[in-house]
Amino acid sequence: MTQPADDHALDQRAGVSELRPSTQGPGSLPPKDAPGEDLPLDRNQAILQAAKQVGAVLKRSEHPFALAGSVAVYAHGGTQNLQHDVDFCIRPDDAAAVAETLREAGLAVYTPPEDWLLKADCLGQQVDLIFELAHEPVATELLARARVLSVDSVLMPVLAPTDLLRGLLAAFSEHHCDFGAVLPIARTLREKIDWDELRRDCGDAPMPAAFFFILERLEIISPAGPPAAPAATASKEEQR
Repeated sequence: MTQPADDHALDQRAGVSELRPSTQGPGSLPPKDAPGEDLPLDRNQAILQAAKQVGAVLKRSEHPFALAGSVAVYAHGGTQNLQHDVDFCIRPDDAAAVAETLREAGLAVYTPPEDWLLKADCLGQQVDLIFELAHEPVATELLARARVLSVDSVLMPVLAPTDLLRGLLAAFSEHHCDFGAVLPIARTLREKIDWDELRRDCGDAPMPAAFFFILERLEIISPAGPPAAPAATASKEEQR
């Protein structure tokens, strides 16, 4: 669950102040209505184009980041059925620098009520810059596990499949539990996911446990094995 926070408080916490678009300069992204620009044919292509543009800017500036969300699933081999925005993971301490880089590239960057991300607009598409995933701050170790993949011909780091699904499972609650949206992702990436690790990390929570049960009944994953038996206490004779 997210907690509302006023913009001023978030600005101070993330080190971001008055995030406003800058004028176009060298290396800036082209405006979405630039003459002669090839506009995407559909919403999926528009989202991909925004992911490529922002990813290229972050790469050039050498900011640590990883692509997340539905575009990351697509990069790992999922279908091109993208959701309503583009997601990137960044470290909390890098939020101010990333925001400044995107502003210099001509993007509007702003602080939403949620205190775990920034938002930007690229080519008319919403871009979320997330610095908290699965209720934990985005860490260097998480970004280090990302894999460099081609995203519609642009190479960039993409969250590992296990980390992708862990973030989705952690978002389940009694107020938000859309198994239908996550089920196709689990089915598509099942051979690339460490299910034992996810069960250890998430299996005690009721919503992820219910999701694992559905996956087992649908034969998407194998049932969990029986818990390991406790080690037997050595007899007195063995101790001698």
